[in-house]
Amino acid sequence: MEGDSVILNTGVVINHQERVKWYFSDTRIAQITGDLKKMCTDVQCHEGTERFKDRLKLDQQTGSLTIINSITTDSGAYQVELFRNSKISENIFIVTVH
Repeated sequence: MEGDSVILNTGVVINHQERVKWYFSDTRIAQITGDLKKMCTDVQCHEGTERFKDRLKLDQQTGSLTIINSITTDSGAYQVELFRNSKISENIFIVTVH
């Protein structure tokens, strides 16, 4: 429902060498790149994009993404790429906000 938080769970625990990248409509909206100092969300990841301004939280231990105060335009496909042990795995989450 609109106004609720949406959690997109990776289902894994990551270590400091693994990378996680989140995309919405082919735009990177969040990432963890091995160095937690280089973690970013929304505008930090893709300058000029303020769609999720101050509404994204990225879990440092799991790479899971939380959308706070969801709105109907947040509906769509979210893609996560996990880079673990020289392998890439991808998952797509379909979100519908009413």
